[in-house]
Amino acid sequence: MASQLTGDPRRRRRPPFVQSRSTEQQTRHPAVALAMALPCAVLLVMLFGGWDQMVNQASAVADLIGR
Repeated sequence: MASQLTGDPRRRRRPPFVQSRSTEQQTRHPAVALAMALPCAVLLVMLFGGWDQMVNQASAVADLIGR
C-alpha cells in the first residue's frame, strides 16, 4: 500500500540548521564563544607551529598601519 502525504506538499519541514531560531532560544554571549574557540586555537597553534607565522603576520599588519 502506498503511503500518503498529509497536508500541503509544498510546505515541508526544513532541516533544523535552516530553520530560524525560536524566540525562546537565547543567543550565546560572545565571551562564551571566545572561551570555546580560544583553547582550540591555542592547540592548533601549538600542534602546527603557527606561532612564528602569527608573529610575522601581526608584524606585517603593524607595519601597514604604521606603528
